[in-house]
Amino acid sequence: MKILVAVKRVVDYNVKVRVKSDGTGVDIANVKMSMNPFDEIALEEAVRLKEQGVASEVIAVSCGVTQCQEVLRAAMAIGADRGILVETSAELQPLAVAKLLKALLDKEQPGLVILGKQAIDDDCNQTGQMLAALADLPQATFASKVEVAGGKVNVTREIDGGLETLSLALPAVITTDLRLNEPRYVTLPNIMKAKKKPLETIKPEDLGVDVAPRIKTIKVSEPPKRSAGIMVPDVAALVSKLRNEAKVI
Repeated sequence: MKILVAVKRVVDYNVKVRVKSDGTGVDIANVKMSMNPFDEIALEEAVRLKEQGVASEVIAVSCGVTQCQEVLRAAMAIGADRGILVETSAELQPLAVAKLLKALLDKEQPGLVILGKQAIDDDCNQTGQMLAALADLPQATFASKVEVAGGKVNVTREIDGGLETLSLALPAVITTDLRLNEPRYVTLPNIMKAKKKPLETIKPEDLGVDVAPRIKTIKVSEPPKRSAGIMVPDVAALVSKLRNEAKVI
């Protein structure tokens, strides 16, 4: 069974992002980029399933600019067998990515597709669900535990009331939550091995997919700065301010 994993190149989570002066987006010039943390968890889970003998091949896919090759090499250093880059300079929105993954799914015929639940740059949390809808496949989102056996995958997910376990027939789409696993550290020997693994580059046109944006970003701005707090002498003063100024009680 093949497992297809989508990995996105995003601004590293340790970087404090800055908004461009013209409000058209986030400034990524000379900013450290890395793999989306949720996608790293998805990849780790796919590699673990391969190590358990459940999967025969793990394919990492990234959509975007040429520099996404770096993320794919990192994915292959973690344990992916090969990489596919859908190269485009267009602004990719969740629906476009879902369509590209649907085309690759038809081509590769994987038994399981694993994605991070969301990307930390746009927080859309849409691509996995859209892919499942386009491919007409069962889906389980926010997975905290994944078990594959007997042609089915059992996915445990955290909900408000506790834990929910879903049983899906394969092929299926899964999106991962933070508590699913802890990604491994990449070793130097695996980084060297990753350089020899195959990396295929294709264009959206090769897949017959139109990636033109459907949504227009009007303006990007930083959130307002929080005002400084104040000290109150006693509980009575606190209650008074909450009642008369904040109007919360």
